[in-house]
Amino acid sequence: MRLTLDLQFFAGEKTEKATPKKRQDERKKGRVAKSQDINTAILLLGCFSGLFVFGGYILNYMLAFYRKSFTEYIHWDITNHSIQTLFNDAALQAALMVAPIMLIAIVFGVAANLLQVNFLFSTETLKPDLKKIDPIKGAKRIFSIRALVEFLKSMMKIALVGTVTFSVIWINKDQMLMTAMLEPEGALGFFAQVTAIMAFAAIALLIFLGVLDYLYQKYDFEKNIRMSKQDIKDEYKNVEGDPLIKSKMKEKQRQIATRRMMSEVPGADVIITNPTHYAVAIKYDETKADAPFVVAKGTDNIAQRMKEIAKEHHVHMIENRSLARALYASTEIDERIPEEYFQPVAEVLAYVYQMEKKA
Repeated sequence: MRLTLDLQFFAGEKTEKATPKKRQDERKKGRVAKSQDINTAILLLGCFSGLFVFGGYILNYMLAFYRKSFTEYIHWDITNHSIQTLFNDAALQAALMVAPIMLIAIVFGVAANLLQVNFLFSTETLKPDLKKIDPIKGAKRIFSIRALVEFLKSMMKIALVGTVTFSVIWINKDQMLMTAMLEPEGALGFFAQVTAIMAFAAIALLIFLGVLDYLYQKYDFEKNIRMSKQDIKDEYKNVEGDPLIKSKMKEKQRQIATRRMMSEVPGADVIITNPTHYAVAIKYDETKADAPFVVAKGTDNIAQRMKEIAKEHHVHMIENRSLARALYASTEIDERIPEEYFQPVAEVLAYVYQMEKKA
């Protein structure tokens, strides 16, 4: 009894790698190994790169809008129509300014997801699930080991990014103090350069942390989808079918095939037999094949049944031990006989046709 319980316990342990079907089912549910840190880092990289590429374009739009505001809008009377026009124009100019950055953000956001999980569309996460609002399970998630790991990861990211940005500022502190003596354009250019260095240093660090996070997420995902030996057996039964049911289905299929084959015996030209063990039914029909072909074959009980049907329908039976064995082994049902047996089969058919003529 104790041994049985131990075996059941170990059979229920999830120690096996997930099967391809299990992985596919998880993927359909939208559950994949993915790091949000990589998404964030790549998105920031795209946005900051876009700012450098389209910075002049955005600056020109901003200057044009400011110029128009202080040369044209400032002289307008305050009315509902003028406020509406001003709001519409400001919204349009703002949209045109941020449109390149938004487009880049969309492209980089999609690329970050495709890089990790390829194309994946699932509506499973959108379906209502009362378990998600279960306070007990919610509390378990909040105080779980996973939540603690995520908290520590967040604190580590804040500390490392803060250290990197502070280091950049500390290295350039002397130049920052000297900007008081520079022209506005020079000071702005210097601070833009420092900001860019801080941004790309932080992004490089986030990408590095994102790769580490992805490896952890993959490890955690693989651990969560592990299967027990019993799970694998149950899955195999669901996919392949219960072995008992499969055997019954195969037996049923064999019976149907045998009945169909027996129905062809009455139309055969001759049954070549090994007296007790083999029987092969041959037919020659020029409209179907250019050579004689096998319409039925069997051994033991099936062979005896074929001979009984042949007697009932007056089909000729010829005993030829070696030929019966050879045809049974080399030819399937509805296949023409191999060329090496043309001569002996032709002799058998000629003998049968001669007997029919005499009859």
